[in-house]
Amino acid sequence: MGALVALAGIVLLGSGLAIAYVIGGTTVLAFIATDNARYLAILPQQIFSKIDVFALMAMPLFILAGELMNRGGITRVLIDLSMAIVGRLPGGLGHVNIMTSVFFAGISGSAVADSAAVSNTLVPAMRERGYALPYAGAITAASSIIGPIVPPSIILIFYGALMSTSVTALFIAGIVPGLLLAGALMAVNAVYAIVDGHPRLTRSEVPPLLPAFVRALPALVIPAIILGGIVFGLMTPTEAAAVAVAVAYFAGRTYAGIPLVSLWQALQRTAMLSGAIFLLICAVSALGHLSALERLPELLSATVAELGLGPVGYLIAINILFLIAGMVLDVPVALALLVPLLAPLALQNGADPVHLGIVLCFNLCIGLVSPPLGGCLLMVATVTGVNYWALARTVLPFLLAQIVVLILLVWIPEISLFLPRVFGFSTGGP
Repeated sequence: MGALVALAGIVLLGSGLAIAYVIGGTTVLAFIATDNARYLAILPQQIFSKIDVFALMAMPLFILAGELMNRGGITRVLIDLSMAIVGRLPGGLGHVNIMTSVFFAGISGSAVADSAAVSNTLVPAMRERGYALPYAGAITAASSIIGPIVPPSIILIFYGALMSTSVTALFIAGIVPGLLLAGALMAVNAVYAIVDGHPRLTRSEVPPLLPAFVRALPALVIPAIILGGIVFGLMTPTEAAAVAVAVAYFAGRTYAGIPLVSLWQALQRTAMLSGAIFLLICAVSALGHLSALERLPELLSATVAELGLGPVGYLIAINILFLIAGMVLDVPVALALLVPLLAPLALQNGADPVHLGIVLCFNLCIGLVSPPLGGCLLMVATVTGVNYWALARTVLPFLLAQIVVLILLVWIPEISLFLPRVFGFSTGGP
């Protein structure tokens, strides 16, 4: 019977059905196959308890804020500011690419949106300045994963809801790892600039710093509002998200403007993305209910004890598993499937929930630039027309730098926990 359920899941997946429906449909069949059909009656209550989480209200609002900023001419302004700051360094446009992603991260929180926006603007400029097209695309894809780490981050909200961990603490904890990742990527770009002779921008090509900063202020005020309001306890993440939507709309109008058709498209896109994520949460909550009935967490705990992994060994093992999963699964899907099953045991072994959240989310984001199905690689290849496998080969040094940063985050928890502890968030909580 179990083999038939697995076969049904494979058939549903191959049919092109949305992953939430595949997981949900297969889970219902598994309830029947394991003689747990009588428990389906309380499944709606289990599902509702998983989505009735106040922190999840912030997710569609942050998505909407990012959509409004993406359609409001923000990219060009952030690029100009980045050029004014780092454009005259060797390999200047590469550094500009990375710094633009840092600024973009504080607004959209989406790696794919970042890679699409920067691919349209900076990649052609880098190519004109003598950079190889695969290199320009690779640094764009690699730097785009800063977006989901630096707050506001949709996946950190998702993790917080799944594990009942403070979203505020997760947001604060993501700041230093995000900046550390940016520094590591800049170091790789600096080496390439020396080895390959990448040019620096001339004085005439670099906009003056003060005018560029003043023009970027409406955009920069959004992350300032989000972080300042949350860190100093003036707003919850949900309230900060609502304020961010209002500021994003007015900031967008000061740049390219946001006509009614763009506003409608942003609302449609927000509804589509939010609905997909909430459906996924519903499907995975059903799967989690079944795993609890079948005592899978206890079985996993016993297996880990038999293998003698220990707390550190187990954390290393799940990181390896998450790296592999990130290569073939979307980040929300991998989070929803693996975190409820594997993370509780790590917490039982003494892991800090905030540190664990940053490590696992950072880990899965690396999958966005890992072949064979890296979402950011696919986006950059589609937008720029560069060969996908040439792009995948070129991104490897940047991928290695990301893995080094991941190892540092695992090995030195204080990197992610320092700021939360300064503001009184040493552990997760609702």
